[in-house]
Amino acid sequence: MRLLWTLGAGTAALMLAFAMINPVLAVLLQRQGHGPAFIGAFAMLPFLLVGLLMPFMPRVLARIGPVAGYRAGAVLELAAMAAFAGSTELGVWIAASVVSGIGAAVQWNAAEALLTRHAPAAVRGRVMGLYQTGLGASLALGPFLPALLGLSASGALWLATAFTALCLALALVARAPADAEGPKGAGDRAHGPRLLAWLAVLAFAGGVFEAGLSSIGAAHAASLGMALGQAASVAGAIGIGSFLVQYPAGWAGDHVAPRRLFTGAAVVLLGASALFSLAGQAPWLLWACGVAGGAVGGALYTLSMVQVAHAFAGQGTAAATAAIITGYTWGGTLGPLASGVALESAGVRGMATWLALLALAAWAAARRLPGTVQATGRA
Repeated sequence: MRLLWTLGAGTAALMLAFAMINPVLAVLLQRQGHGPAFIGAFAMLPFLLVGLLMPFMPRVLARIGPVAGYRAGAVLELAAMAAFAGSTELGVWIAASVVSGIGAAVQWNAAEALLTRHAPAAVRGRVMGLYQTGLGASLALGPFLPALLGLSASGALWLATAFTALCLALALVARAPADAEGPKGAGDRAHGPRLLAWLAVLAFAGGVFEAGLSSIGAAHAASLGMALGQAASVAGAIGIGSFLVQYPAGWAGDHVAPRRLFTGAAVVLLGASALFSLAGQAPWLLWACGVAGGAVGGALYTLSMVQVAHAFAGQGTAAATAAIITGYTWGGTLGPLASGVALESAGVRGMATWLALLALAAWAAARRLPGTVQATGRA
């Protein structure tokens, strides 16, 4: 548990940095004359790398160990952050996004594999919920820091670099415990692959609504004439929603049937998508829908990881968590691009339609999940 909290603190510092720079970079690109589609494509780069590399990460971690992998990822993230802060060249930013994506792939799988492997079974959902709450707090606070601290864009990027350096420092002092592993690939052999497939679909939807809308939301707010701090706060609303719901979601994962939980989440996303269609007439709905999207999108990821932890053990956790991360990451990858294209070509209502269709896909996947609580066997 000490290792988990150390790496949890480091990951929270890194997420604070990401939450701060993503809307800042999006606003800077918008001010340079780039449209929503280009900004969405830029925002998707790190997620694209994670999505492409994640299937190989369990093999990498099996060779070097998850703690060493986490440290290597932190080094790459620090290099990327320093490049964002030290240059204004678009080519450098693109290269830094690629480096960041590589670092995130190994670091993300390492952290989640350690969490699912070592969290106590009886309180697994609550431990994961608390961990994700810390990350949600970072996602909530990060976009507000430039306005709260009166930072320029350059100052925000350098502060993000300092937070990433803190992540690396914590990773270097972390020590791996004696690893009592179960059989390789342990888990529910009859239902595991099928369960993973549906959970990956739900994680994809979570990635779109939580990670895939922050940059586009901030850029759209800026296009309405909002200042940097105000526009970035739209992304902050997503983080607030995620922060508020993570621990309750983890608790629910220990006590409520997956089918019921995920179905309810999909219904909320459908309602938020419908409300987003009215954001053109009522801009305050950008914040309301951001809170709902962040809350449910983050919950979908956390609940998917809880189900993986219940169904898989030992070395199988790295591969299973990689599948969920891949789904979430592709949501974060394609979300900005698809949302940007929909917004640019069909306006707010076009983007709302795309999100509603995704919510319906999540509902269909939720109906395929078990109707009993895996941790306790209660209906």
